[in-house]
Amino acid sequence: MKRKSGVLMHISSLWGDYSIGSFGKEAKEFVDFLSECGFSYWQVLPFCMVDECNSPYKSYSAFGGNPYFVDLNILKDKGLLTEEELKTQLQTTPYSSEYVRLYHTRNEILKKASERVTNKAEIEEFVAHNKYIEDFCMFMALKSANQQKLWTEWDNESYDEAVLFMWKFIQYEFFNQWKSIKDYANSKGIQIIGDIPIYVSFDSCDVWSNKDQFLLNDKGYPVSVAGVPPDYFSADGQLWGNPLYDWDKMKKDGYNWWCDRLKHMFTLFDGVRIDHFRAFESYWSVDAKETTARNGKWIKGPGMDIIDKFKEIAGDKLIIAEDLGDLSPEVMKMVEDSGLPGMRVFQFGFLGDDDSTHLPHNYIPNSVAYSGTHDNNTLLGYLWELDDNTRKKMLDYCGYESPDWERGLDSVIKTIFRSSSALCILPIQDLLGYGSDTRLNIPGKADGNWQYRVTKAQLDSIDKNKFRHYNNLYKR
Repeated sequence: MKRKSGVLMHISSLWGDYSIGSFGKEAKEFVDFLSECGFSYWQVLPFCMVDECNSPYKSYSAFGGNPYFVDLNILKDKGLLTEEELKTQLQTTPYSSEYVRLYHTRNEILKKASERVTNKAEIEEFVAHNKYIEDFCMFMALKSANQQKLWTEWDNESYDEAVLFMWKFIQYEFFNQWKSIKDYANSKGIQIIGDIPIYVSFDSCDVWSNKDQFLLNDKGYPVSVAGVPPDYFSADGQLWGNPLYDWDKMKKDGYNWWCDRLKHMFTLFDGVRIDHFRAFESYWSVDAKETTARNGKWIKGPGMDIIDKFKEIAGDKLIIAEDLGDLSPEVMKMVEDSGLPGMRVFQFGFLGDDDSTHLPHNYIPNSVAYSGTHDNNTLLGYLWELDDNTRKKMLDYCGYESPDWERGLDSVIKTIFRSSSALCILPIQDLLGYGSDTRLNIPGKADGNWQYRVTKAQLDSIDKNKFRHYNNLYKR
């Protein structure tokens, strides 16, 4: 990696008029902002559909695109929606993604648009060339025909052809609209980093169409599920509930499903972050009957066997190993042997270890430094919640000695910028200096997450000259 910097902001957090960010002109305006600040990377979160908690880390498909990101104005410009129909989709607030409203209204208007297309053959051909997208569209059509039940409970094999085509249309628009954004970003010198959740949802096309790749019982239900043991984020651990991979079976076919997944991601992004990377060395397995993640056990994963395949697929493209959490010496050795850059999170540097690897003086060039991740508090929220002694120590570390600690954010940001990490990434909230009310996600909390959005006026309030100066000053 060359010495660069970037911003973490999900598509859903973009501004716009229709309840959530999308692949419209706002995304290109954000690219312009990044370029004017001297940033080189835009990091996003998973592009797949969200679950009932609005999380993109538990989706109906690891390959399919989120319908909510399809830009409605583009569809209007194509003559597929009317001005009056767009007015029915106008949001009630610009500050929050309106997931409940989207759930009840967005597919309906996308279906109207799909019924007006004149390039149906082109759309059919596009989907037919990607078996995973084709499977996903069929899965969603069958799910609709079975009242949205779990696939294990389906009893109706008949589906509505119009619903199936709607999903094909959505995917066609999703991938083509995103290609336009990525091409524009690359033309402006901005590279996009995507995100790969380590696991998939049980109620997904991935499990439905690849049952032999997962640890399921005779009835098709998981024998054991994924999670993490008790940690900084949760006293009971996190019981994610995802089915676990049958790594022995996957090894026999050369990890084809995983390899296809990574190849697909590299058609969308210039680099990827692989979530919960440590699970390739060993993963936390919890009996499916458990109600918390406390009573799990570590089981060996595929290790370097699969990572070597990832590196071959990636070539010179970036893979970031999310090496956070409970790390054993074996996990640390695997990350080191992989040669992939790991993550350093400033907020983790002051948790108690006097010489944590997350303290900036310990950052190595082959790493990506973050002020915080999508799971952390904002930098200002973090400062606010620290005890007085830890806050004073942390600000002293960053060379800030004034008692007005609220003004210490720039000192923290400059400390991260001048670290040895080849790449540093700041969440958009930290560029704005916003507090915990703009936090994107609190792990283990079911409601109120993933909703934060920025407005154009807020983005315009950011001092672009300041960040361009930092990028020049610290050779990023």
